[in-house]
Amino acid sequence: MNATLLTLAMALGFCAVHLFVGHLRFLERTPRSRWLSFAGGVAVGYVFLHIMPELAAHAETFERVTGLRATLAEGWVYALSLAGLVLFYGLERAVSASRDERVEDGRRDRPESGIFWVHVGASATLVCVIAYLLNHREDESLPGLALYFAAMVLHFVTADFGTRDDHPELYDARGRWVLVAATLGGWALGLAVALPQIAIGGLFAFVGGGIVLLVLKEELPEERKSFFFPFFGGAALYAALVLGETYMVSA
Repeated sequence: MNATLLTLAMALGFCAVHLFVGHLRFLERTPRSRWLSFAGGVAVGYVFLHIMPELAAHAETFERVTGLRATLAEGWVYALSLAGLVLFYGLERAVSASRDERVEDGRRDRPESGIFWVHVGASATLVCVIAYLLNHREDESLPGLALYFAAMVLHFVTADFGTRDDHPELYDARGRWVLVAATLGGWALGLAVALPQIAIGGLFAFVGGGIVLLVLKEELPEERKSFFFPFFGGAALYAALVLGETYMVSA
């Protein structure tokens, strides 16, 4: 299949998750659905087995382009990853605080609509970057692209489920369409614009930090009653696939 058509099909797969996550009724459970814990494990596995190793390669690009010492260039790359984590932590705290204030005032357990839209806007930025990277990745092999797609689809299931849970009415009416537009826009931007390697490295770092925060936010709170073994199983399965691919490529 033509590479452009393949990445378009993958972008449409991302869009399908944004549009139809609300129809996955089996995820709406307490204790938490084991499938969500499995998806979270896969997404974290992707970060540590694909993004983090690639950051080392991008740190060399930072060093070459900026003229910084190796340790300082590497520090800047990981600082961008930290920035992604901190940004999304701040947004999640703002949503949580808004919900708590409304409940204390005797109103519905929903964040203020303005806070929710800021959260959706930040999520759309992350989605746009992930879709852009469909066409611009360090590992351009078909197995590498397939692993990226699988990990990101499962990440979107986890992230979109959490976003929709904050304000299902706004998500279903308009929020999901914003994410769809961001996905297709990011994919199209990837075809039209080839950013320098230093910029792609920064995008990879930022995405990694954001994904780690969003996944752990969904898995760690005690009230979610999430499951360790499905989470471990997702991470272990993804690790086995990545290590198997690496072995076959190097053999």
